[in-house]
Amino acid sequence: MPPATDLSGIAILTKAPVPGRVKTRLAMMLGVEGAAALHERLVLRTVETAVEADVGPITIWASPDERHPFFQDLAQRFPVRLARQPEGDLGERVHAAVDEAGGPTIVIGTDCPLLSPAHLRDAADVLRGGADAVIYPAEDGGYVLIGLSRPIPEVFMDVAWSSDGVMLQTRQRLRHLGLSWREVGHFWDVDRPTDVMRMRREGLSDLLVGIDKRAKTE
Repeated sequence: MPPATDLSGIAILTKAPVPGRVKTRLAMMLGVEGAAALHERLVLRTVETAVEADVGPITIWASPDERHPFFQDLAQRFPVRLARQPEGDLGERVHAAVDEAGGPTIVIGTDCPLLSPAHLRDAADVLRGGADAVIYPAEDGGYVLIGLSRPIPEVFMDVAWSSDGVMLQTRQRLRHLGLSWREVGHFWDVDRPTDVMRMRREGLSDLLVGIDKRAKTE
């Protein structure tokens, strides 16, 4: 593990795998149970990736709260801390995670199966190199990772969350604030049926084993 002064916390924002409340746009393709099962696997993959990256302490920010058995099981299996996501929009919840950490923090969701330990280490290196922020843009106009050297709530103000303008607006905020940042690569999230088909094409079918069969029986 890096020296304590070089540690970057990793905050994972995610929801409990409750059928009908996660991956709802995939329910028609996978069924509500199958969509929840895929979400659960994506969360597990993300936690495993963060643990393998070994760049600093990991906190799972859970919604609606950390008491769900799935989160309790993760806390038993992995060196992670559980916290409850606060009320507010996505920007307020991301800021809360960074603010609670107090120092360099990498914030990720659980919808990007391509995110690897190397990507997390690279993000930590950018922050250690002196940048105020690091961002991994997503193809849908948002981002799959944002890292900040310190809490900067203004980065998340006046952003139209869940729109295709999130990344553009974030760049504008960073420029307006006079902050330095780096963008690394382009990634995609699993949100729609076309993304599931893309998973199959790009060698991620292991995350779908048994789910298609389950969907046909619902």
